[in-house]
Formats: sequence, structure tokens, C-alpha cells
Amino acid sequence: MKPRPTSFPPVIYLFRLLLGSPGRLAGGAALATLALSPQLAQAQGRVTISGTIKDAGTGEDLTGASIRIVELPGTGAAANAYGFYTLTIPAGTYTVEASFVGYKAQPRKVTLDKSQRLDFKLSSGGQELNEVVVTGRGSQANISKAQSGVETLDMKQIAKVPVLFGEKDVIKTLTLLPGVKTAGEGSSGFSVRGGNVDQNLILLDEAPVYNASHLLGFFSTFNSDAIRDLTVYKGGMPAQYGGRLSSVVDIKMKDGNNQQLHGSGGIGLIASRLALEGPIVKDKGSFLVTGRRTYADVFLKLSSNPTTKSASLYFYDFNAKANYTLNDRNRLYFSGYLGSDVLGIQSFGTNYGNQTATLRLNHLFTDKLFSNTSLIYSKYGYQIKIKSNDLDFSIDSKIMDFNLKQDFEYTPSATQTLRFGVNAIYHTITPGHVTAAADAAVNSTADKTNYSLETAAYVSHEWALTEKLDFTTGLRLSEFSLLGAGDYSTYNTAGTVVNTTHYGAGEFIKTYFNLEPRFAASYQVTANTSLKAGYARNVQNLHLLSNSAASSPTDLYVPTTLNVKPELADQISAGYFRKLGKNQDYSFSAEVYYKWLQNQVDYRDGTQLRGNQDVESTLLYGKGRAYGVEFLLKKETGRLTGWVGYTLSKSERQFTEINSGSWFNARQDRPNDLSVVAVYELNPKWSFSGTFVASTGNAVTFPVGKYYVAGQAVSLYGQRNADRLPGYRRLDIGATLEKPQQEGKRFHHSWNFSIYNVLGRENPYSITFQTVPGDATRTEALQTALFRMVPSATYNFQF
Repeated sequence: MKPRPTSFPPVIYLFRLLLGSPGRLAGGAALATLALSPQLAQAQGRVTISGTIKDAGTGEDLTGASIRIVELPGTGAAANAYGFYTLTIPAGTYTVEASFVGYKAQPRKVTLDKSQRLDFKLSSGGQELNEVVVTGRGSQANISKAQSGVETLDMKQIAKVPVLFGEKDVIKTLTLLPGVKTAGEGSSGFSVRGGNVDQNLILLDEAPVYNASHLLGFFSTFNSDAIRDLTVYKGGMPAQYGGRLSSVVDIKMKDGNNQQLHGSGGIGLIASRLALEGPIVKDKGSFLVTGRRTYADVFLKLSSNPTTKSASLYFYDFNAKANYTLNDRNRLYFSGYLGSDVLGIQSFGTNYGNQTATLRLNHLFTDKLFSNTSLIYSKYGYQIKIKSNDLDFSIDSKIMDFNLKQDFEYTPSATQTLRFGVNAIYHTITPGHVTAAADAAVNSTADKTNYSLETAAYVSHEWALTEKLDFTTGLRLSEFSLLGAGDYSTYNTAGTVVNTTHYGAGEFIKTYFNLEPRFAASYQVTANTSLKAGYARNVQNLHLLSNSAASSPTDLYVPTTLNVKPELADQISAGYFRKLGKNQDYSFSAEVYYKWLQNQVDYRDGTQLRGNQDVESTLLYGKGRAYGVEFLLKKETGRLTGWVGYTLSKSERQFTEINSGSWFNARQDRPNDLSVVAVYELNPKWSFSGTFVASTGNAVTFPVGKYYVAGQAVSLYGQRNADRLPGYRRLDIGATLEKPQQEGKRFHHSWNFSIYNVLGRENPYSITFQTVPGDATRTEALQTALFRMVPSATYNFQF
């Protein structure tokens, strides 16, 4: 029988742990042990096994790999993000089996008369999921676990999904999932369950990435050669995540091969990339470096047009990671990212980019208490330069974070996991200021950089109460403090300054506290069917201001201030989940959700954001709601894999000053959204893929008439977002030709061919209106489409 606790864990002691001396981690571990004494008291005659599960060929951690005890059906554990697992069971002789999708299961007969460490290295290939019989909870995580609205993308499958210019793109593939909608063609921004594009927390090895786009949104910042896996939380995110209202996209970089030196790369029509990985010390440490650059600027120089020839148009990015195992209880990691875009033509130029760095230490206090300490740096900034005649100025903006984060994971029994921790982020935000030449027609503006401190403490508890019933409860306490130095004003509802006060450096100006409860539950109706429900509150203190429907690299971030309140979101959700098919190679889910949004930020009509030194006077505050239903059918194994996703939803906002206080469509409101993804393995050499997407057009505001001012025709616009662009349709196809790797030879290569928008449909990017030449009484609409049909070819290699 599966061991069950006789009492609910005394969570109050965890708060004592969190409030204890931060410098006494060992004492905190002892307190945690005392706090859970009811569980330990019943553990007489029990032992704990723990260790790591890795890829035998590369040494990479296998996140989510399963451990089960063959003789104890239903008893098992899953490896965490660092490949570590722990499991407490009665003493005895057992068969301990480690398994992971796409890897050969590895059973091991052991006699457990005392707690011990068992590490596993799994070999890939030769075994499909439908050939693996695993009865532990890890193999049925989507059924048994309480968390809903979670999806993990497989990097091997992403590699074969056809995309624009043949560049593998995790963010573009993410938008093919139900509930996740792209902000529009030519944009890497996306909305989740009716939220704004800035309401998604994107993490790269724990570091936030504030702008995930290259080339104005045609590509994402993430080089797939550097990525190990991607997990998106669309519903109630776990308590360890915070700071955004709608979703978390948690991206983990590869650790690097700790067995032997390997390289890979690709040469495409618009970009090339190269990756190198290998051991620092075999079995103990490894490194990974990747680089990517476009070369559109090289082709521009071949032009006979002087303007085109001198233009700049390229991006580059660089990823690096290293890790080293100090001993059985300590492992050190460092990872970093550097990327930049350079765009320029004649008198206009802009460059923008991200920088991130993460230094973290994994430490094992006991076989049951796991710790992760992280020091994180993140920066995003842009600069716009204009130099023409009497115009000579630049606009600069940045957001920079320093983050200290401490997480603990405690596993008192096979049915419980406790997670708790704290973090503190110091924000430096420059919304945008103008620097002009002395004789320029534009005046310089003051640098209104502001500073803030964001801290949080959390605790969460995962509990398998019975064989059928799982709970996850969590509580997050978040705090945001606006700091000096600077002048800060308060405004009335008309946007007029009421009062202005100067604050000194480091002075606390305003502090906000918020409690964020999280709850999720699942009931396993049968071995292959479950029902789930959840509730979550989220708080957001950084706000993005944009004049466009899609996110732009030059949008502005502003923090919570005296006037701008923290955004709040309360979401409830429920879902039906089922495994289908003779071998359970299909999965189906249907989820409904309703989200209430408070303190939403918008701006008055006609607002100019960039260079605006008094932008808060133009802001409006209101509320929102979003609701819908999502369907997802996936085929996970076999020659044909892929998914069909459909979302029926609504997203609305309400502001007193807009549309006479009536509800109106949010910019990202698209009631219908369909995506179909298929990959077919014809034989070891050839595979074919295709994607089809169809959706309602974006909500927009069109003119409904015109009037004359001083003899000039001026358009009269209707209600906010009351109109729509035409519906969106696109079919992409792709094929991959791989030369089977010969035994004893390390070099392997393949060709990827794809056609983006193979039907040549002119999907609208935007619609503008102008007066018909020669007839001022008439207005005509002009539609802009970006791509009709884009073929591409990419040569990929490994050595």
C-alpha cells in the first residue's frame, strides 16, 4: 500500500522557518525537520532513496523523469528541474526502475536497509512511450497531478515544425497551443487567456527576458540549439512564480555534454548558427556555447541603391552555460545570454537587446531537503537615433534587474512535497528620455530613471491525499516598494498634477503588499481520466505601455507608483483530462476558465508615449474580464505525431473614460482560434510536417466619418476596438531529409525544407485609411500584408 500521512503537515512551522535567521540555513533545515516531526515519527523502519537521473550519452539532467518501485504499485517520484529525485519507502528489497519518454527504462534490484543514494543514467532510443509500462505517478502526471493548464514542448518535435525562413522558434511554436495567441504576424508577442502581451513572465534559466523578439518580432530571442525544454503555465501558476498575471514560460538551457566534445549548427537563407559543447571534467562538469547571426545586411550591400547599400539590418545572439559538480551535495551553474538587433537606414537607426546572467548553487542539506540559490542579472534596453537636417537626437530606455532568489524543496514522504523560498529584485527603469544636440530643433528631456524593490516569500504543498485525490495549495506574499531619488507627482482624474514631492536616494516612497493564494485539485475518475479545478491570484507591478496592437521593441515599461496601482488577476479554471487509444498514445483535454482583472492600465486617445516626460498624466485605470474554453487533442507517439487545438474565448476591458464606460473588446480579443500541427515520419530518412492556423481577426478601431478643421479633413473614429481585421488563415508545410548516422562516425547532417503560407493568402498586417485622391468626400482602406509565400531551406549538421 502507498504510505499516507496521518495528519496534515504543520505549515505554520514553515513560516517560522521563513522568518528565521537568513544566515542559518543549517538551523533552518533542523527546524524544518522538527516542524515535520509527526511525519518523521511514523517513519520508523522507513528509508529514503535519492539521486539524479541523467542522459547517459550527454550527462544532461532529465527533468520529469520517473522513479517507481515495481513491488509497490502507485509509489513513485519525479525528478525536479535539476534531475534530482527523492523517495521514502519501507525498508526491504525492491526493483527500483527509472524511466523517461524516449529512453530505455532502467530497473535496478536493491536491498534497502538504510537510506542511500541511487543515480541513474538512461540511454536514449529504441523504446517508444507506448512500449513502456509505468504504473507510478510520474508516467501519468497530466492525469494525476493537480496542476492544470501546463504544457511542455519537446525540442525534437519543434525542430520539424515549419516556420518563417526555416528558423526553429520555440515562441512561434508556443503560440500554436490553445489559449496562447500570437499578437499578429510579424510579432513575437503573445497573449495567454485574454491577458496583455506584457502579462507573461518569460524566464531563461530563471532570468526574466523583457523583450523576446528579433527583427521587430519576426524571430524570437531563443536559439533552439541552446534550449533543453520549455514549460508554459497558462492557469494557476505554482507559488514559486510571481510578478505576472497571465502565464509563465520557463525555458531551461542545455547543460552541455559532459562525456565528449560535440558540435552542431545550421546554415539557412537568412541566418546561420553554431553550437559547441563538451566536458570540463568528464562526468563532473560541462560547458555549452552557441551563437547565431543573420546576414541580411550582407545582401543589402550588393544593392546598387546607395540608400539600401548603407542600411543596417541584422541581429545576433550568444548563449553560454557551464556547470560543475563540486561533490555529491553541491553543484554550481553559470549561464548567460547576450543578444542585439541593429536596424538603420539613412537618418534613422535603432538598436535594442537583452542581457542575462544566472549564477546558482544546488545544495542537498539532507536526502529530503533540496536547495537552489540563485543570483540573477537581467537587462533590456533600446536606443533610437535620428539625425536629419535640424533633427539630431536620440531616445534611450532600459530596464535592469538584480535578483537574489532562494528556493527549498522538502519531500517528507512519497505523497507530499513542500516548496518554500524567498526572493528580492532591485529594479532600475528608465522609461525613455531624449538627448538632443545643442542646435537641434528638439529639446533634451530629464532622465527620469526610477528605482524599486520587489520582494516575495512563498510556500506550497503538493499532497496526494488518496490514490485518486491530489491537492496543491500555495500562498505567496509579495511586496513592492517605490524608491527615491526623484520627483513624483499625484494626478486627478483629468490628468492634472495635484502635488509633486522630491524624495532622496533610497527613500521609501510607497509600499504595496499583496497576498496571492493558489489552489489546485485533481480527482482521478479512472486510471486514464481525471477532473481538475483551481484558483489563483496573481499580482503584477511592472506595466508595458504600447501604441500598437502588437508588442514593439520600443514600448515603454513603467513601475507601480503613487498613481499606478499593482495589477491584480483572479482566475478560476476547471478541466477534463483523458488518455486515449489502445496504447494510450493520445491525450485529450478540455479546460474552461474565467479571469477577473483589476487596475488595468490604458492611455487617453492621442497619447504620445516616447519622449513623454509626464506619461502618467495620460494613463487611465480600469478593469477587465476574460473567459473561454480550450480543447487539445495530442498524439504523442508513433510515426504520426502532433496536436489539434481550438480556443473559444472572450477578452474585454472597461474604463470610465473610454466608450462612455461600456465594456469593449481588448486588442488581443480573438473569439475563435484553431491550430493543427502534424509531423509524419515516413522512414529513417524522410519526415514531413505541416501546420494550419485559422483565427478571428484582431479587434481594431476604424473611422466612421470625417469632419473638417481649417479646411483639412480629419477622421472621426468609432468606439474603441469595435471593428475587426479580416480573419487569419495560413498553411505551412515542411520536409526534413536526414542521412542516417553511420556507426563509428560522429558527423551527421540533414536538410530542412519549408514553405511558409503555401496557399499565398494575403493575411492583413494592418489596415490604414486615406482620402481618395481627387475626391475629399471619400475614404479608401489600404490593407498591408507581409508575406504571401516564403520558401526556405536550412542545412543542419552535428559532429
